[in-house]
Amino acid sequence: MKDKTPAIELEKRMNKFCQIMDANCPDWQMAVVFSKINLLYFTGTMPDGMLVIERGNDATLWARRSYERSVQESEFPVIKPMNSYRDAATTYSNLPEHIYLETEFVPLGMFQRFQKHFPFKHYKSLDFQIAQTRAVKSEWELGYMKQAGRIHERVLEEKVPGMLREGMTEADFAAELYEVMVKEGHQGTARFAMFDSEVAVAQLSFGDNSLFPTNFDGPGGHRGLNAAMPGLGSRNRKLKKGDLVFIDMGIGVNGYHSDKTMTYMFGHKLPEGVMAVHHQCVDIQKQTAELLKPGNIPEEIYETVTERLKPDFLKNFMGYGNRKVKFLGHGIGLTVDEYPVIAKGFKAPLEENMVFAIEPKKGIEGVGMVGVEDTFIVTPNGGQVITGKNEGLILVE
Repeated sequence: MKDKTPAIELEKRMNKFCQIMDANCPDWQMAVVFSKINLLYFTGTMPDGMLVIERGNDATLWARRSYERSVQESEFPVIKPMNSYRDAATTYSNLPEHIYLETEFVPLGMFQRFQKHFPFKHYKSLDFQIAQTRAVKSEWELGYMKQAGRIHERVLEEKVPGMLREGMTEADFAAELYEVMVKEGHQGTARFAMFDSEVAVAQLSFGDNSLFPTNFDGPGGHRGLNAAMPGLGSRNRKLKKGDLVFIDMGIGVNGYHSDKTMTYMFGHKLPEGVMAVHHQCVDIQKQTAELLKPGNIPEEIYETVTERLKPDFLKNFMGYGNRKVKFLGHGIGLTVDEYPVIAKGFKAPLEENMVFAIEPKKGIEGVGMVGVEDTFIVTPNGGQVITGKNEGLILVE
């Protein structure tokens, strides 16, 4: 399998995680990972199972479904089968008092079943330590993210303008767009860490549907099909001349994502005032990207950029009405939403090869969400864009 995670890559990840645990949690003796995304990161496969990491000993991947597949696709050194936690428990006779778990991902029922056979007394969170481990990307990881970025560029800058036609519904467009995404190399789904979140194809809207309220933690909105499926796109909203088309899309290759938003003017140009707001968002992205250098502080980047903005511009900036988000950009990797974030409260310095999606956007009543989003790698010279350089508001006549 050409996309198999190399053994040396897995070894480096595990060593880095253990070093972070040693520094931040000096009392740690055992950590257990259950979530499939983190299993993929540490082992190169994502079974129904768990990864038991013991301080000073080799970690073991216990695979329930499917052990056979995990052995075939993973270069992780120790993989064992289990039917239940009882099978694995016989290996660990001397449990520490505290076990470190993913408190953001482990459901209560799973926790209770696990503790029945691993009778530890207390648990602590390891979510932040894993987030720190994953934040800086290796060259191997960056290779797939750059592939995703090239797909973004082809689909949104080259393919979409020829797909838009008067009278098509948002749902029609979403279905056609998904086919193009997959044929161009998209893995078929974009993954998110935020609880119980999903985006089908993209956050996609015609006109002011991009201002419609949504439970998604981002600046834009969409109506979707209905309350049961607020994503995808409306079957009722048809594209007409003068519409602003808004697409916020995650693309994945071998698990790794890039993120990009593109806007289009269908039929004719939007008013000059609307275009001016959009271009100010583009300038904000450029200012932010210039500051994506090792050593800079995310909180300070956020404050430096936003403090330059006038109060009238801040109205409906990074959202619409009272549905505003409190960031300019977010980390990205195996999920679209990763640590760290360009926002207040994030004080750890940036490191080279962290990756961010920077997305300054502003809602305009009666028009929709303008602005831009691209994915950047942190370098000594500032953010290196990997999703193309088109500034949006592509005119489609």
